Amino acid sequence: MAIPDYQTCMLPFLTLLTSGQEKSLQEIRQALADHFQLTAQEQNKLLPSGQMSVFKSRVGWARTYLKKAGLIQYVKRGVCQITDRGKAVLAQAPDRIDVAFLDQFAEFQEFRAISRKRSDSQQSISPENTDVAPEELLEQAYARIRTELATELLDKIFTCSPSFFEQLVVDLLVEMGYGGSRQDAGQRLGQSGDGGIDGIIKEDRLGLDVIYLQAKRWQGSVGRPEIQKFVGALQGQRARKGVFITTSAFTQDASDYANAIDTKVVLIHGQQLAELMMDFGVGVSNTATYHLKRIDVDYFEES
Repeated sequence: MAIPDYQTCMLPFLTLLTSGQEKSLQEIRQALADHFQLTAQEQNKLLPSGQMSVFKSRVGWARTYLKKAGLIQYVKRGVCQITDRGKAVLAQAPDRIDVAFLDQFAEFQEFRAISRKRSDSQQSISPENTDVAPEELLEQAYARIRTELATELLDKIFTCSPSFFEQLVVDLLVEMGYGGSRQDAGQRLGQSGDGGIDGIIKEDRLGLDVIYLQAKRWQGSVGRPEIQKFVGALQGQRARKGVFITTSAFTQDASDYANAIDTKVVLIHGQQLAELMMDFGVGVSNTATYHLKRIDVDYFEES
């Protein structure tokens, strides 16, 4: 049979987890291949990029959407388990689980809303949108992938230790061009009695000035009191510049305070952090590169 689309994979994917046992994505993928009676050739058919199989990609998207809707959870890297909500859904014996079905859950609606914000168009990215120009569809797909990767990055950061997160922040600023090498450009303080400062980094290769860092791996919003504590720590070091990075967000009061004070403090919230990590290659790797070509009009000009 033809390789099933990612939405067709959702119900059998969830059904495979009915028992509540943890299963690896590899186990699930093989079971789904057997369920759909796919040949080895169909299982190994590659995407145009040649970096991943079509079936593996579609099973991966099915997993992502089920996770965003709260029907499954990631127990550890590459291992899934059904949630109570997932069990309740299966108890309803649905004929099909797809995007329209998942849209009943608030978490999934929020996830889709974030994806839509990344594009001016409100059209969903799917093959049936034939009125969308190929270039626009590609741009929307790219924005959607970035949004989902950003969410996964933040989820991954929360599984790491606070000290690892502090080092991640230093690594990111080094990749952004501050200082020189990791050895002499940035260092993580990360110890008790650091006065509310998690790291310092040279602003340039010569070290003419330094920037002090604060890294908060938080779920809730960071308010004005935390920014005030950081500014106080900067003043204790006679520092003029600081960067406060969080995995969550800042309250409006915190942002207003940072903008009003003389000390230069840059606030970077979770979404910005994830985007910077993607842009500067920290914690991510390239899987494929696409070059979009246009006609070179000048080339075809005859003298």
